[in-house]
Parts: sequence; C-alpha cells; structure tokens
Amino acid sequence: MKLLLDQNLSHRLVAMLAHEYPDSTHVRDIGLKEASDEAVWQYAAQHGFTVVTKDADFHQRSFLFGHPPKVVWIRRGNCSTSDIEQLLRNHRHHLAQFAADPEGAFLIIE
Repeated sequence: MKLLLDQNLSHRLVAMLAHEYPDSTHVRDIGLKEASDEAVWQYAAQHGFTVVTKDADFHQRSFLFGHPPKVVWIRRGNCSTSDIEQLLRNHRHHLAQFAADPEGAFLIIE
C-alpha cells in the first residue's frame, strides 16, 4: 500500500514508516505542498496512492466521487508525529485489509 501523506501530516512520517509502507510519499516531496485538495486527489488517483489525511474535506470527496483514490482519515485532535506513526503502525493490518477491499473507499482510524 502506497500512502500519500497530506500536508497536515509531517513529511518525516515517510522515513519513519518506510519499512511498513514502502513507496509512500508526502505531498511536499512531489511538489503538492500548497496544492488544492483536487490536485492531491487527482495525483493520488493517477499514481495509485491512498491519501492519508486529518482533513475532513477528503471524507466528503470520497462520498462524492468514490475511489480511486482510497482515503484514510485520521480522526485525532492535536497529537505528535510519533503518535501518528504509532497509529499507522498499529493499524497496518486494517489498512492492508482496506487496500485489498475492492469496495472500500474510505477508512477512519482513531
């Protein structure tokens, strides 16, 4: 599963999670740091990424447009980068199931 980490998540997560989620990237690293949600959505869809975000707007896009791309919404308030790292590590199995589900478009993790 290739993750595309949204601008509201730290770019450091890419290196921190490289073993669990190889070929993942951050919007900053592909020139989309200041891009619109639409641009991030299109890039993820065209390149086979699952968007990981704390932005509820992607939840709405998922309902409106379906997938691809798939969306993982992290519903946590203010928390550290290490908290997000642990959350994505702890939910690796759930994310793998979600990626394999042809009907799954949206996953919330808390």
